[in-house]
Amino acid sequence: MSLVDSKYIVILTMIFILNKTSTIANTFLAELRDVKIQQDKLRFRRNQEKLGEILAYEISKTLKYTEKEIQTPLGIATVNLPEEEPVLCTILRAGLPFHQGFMNFYDKSSSAFVTAYRKIKKNGTFIINIDHISSPDMDNKILIICDAVLATGQSMVQVCKELMATYAIKEIHIAAIIASSEGITHVRANLPKASLWLCAVDEEMTSKAYIVPGLGDAGDLAFGEKM
Repeated sequence: MSLVDSKYIVILTMIFILNKTSTIANTFLAELRDVKIQQDKLRFRRNQEKLGEILAYEISKTLKYTEKEIQTPLGIATVNLPEEEPVLCTILRAGLPFHQGFMNFYDKSSSAFVTAYRKIKKNGTFIINIDHISSPDMDNKILIICDAVLATGQSMVQVCKELMATYAIKEIHIAAIIASSEGITHVRANLPKASLWLCAVDEEMTSKAYIVPGLGDAGDLAFGEKM
């Protein structure tokens, strides 16, 4: 059964897939995938940022709110405001523009940054290396961790476990622009309490763990090809 099958989503209640509903977000997603449009690096980064903003808004619906009174020039307005600001985290470098979208909405939040990459072995398989984590205190905090693409899910799981070993994180929300079915399965098996917020899900991956049809190398498209 496909992971995007509606019955399956009911079982995995903590998965949100943005493009299952027809909205303007599909335009930004289509431009990210388009081989001609994505050559414009600024537009590519801005489309990631817009999708980050949209998922930030969707995640905000799950936060706890408290009623506050606000003094206006003409009287008192009652507003429901978030009780706390989540900690934002991204995996460098591809996730940076996507992360910016979350920072635009959660503009009082602190941010964490993780350097992780695939180390390819001679036989073509790979392991995930985590070089560096720069993080604020996450004890008893809500964590929103984002990356442009969730392919095998190994990087995301390893990073989350590293953070969970250091901090008593209260709640984890994982956000990605495009995920593979295999990546979702791996995350759900290893991080069963984490919520997944995705813009789209693709079923296939190449032998080198690139999502098909996907969008290509998000880091290279956003910032230029790496050596």
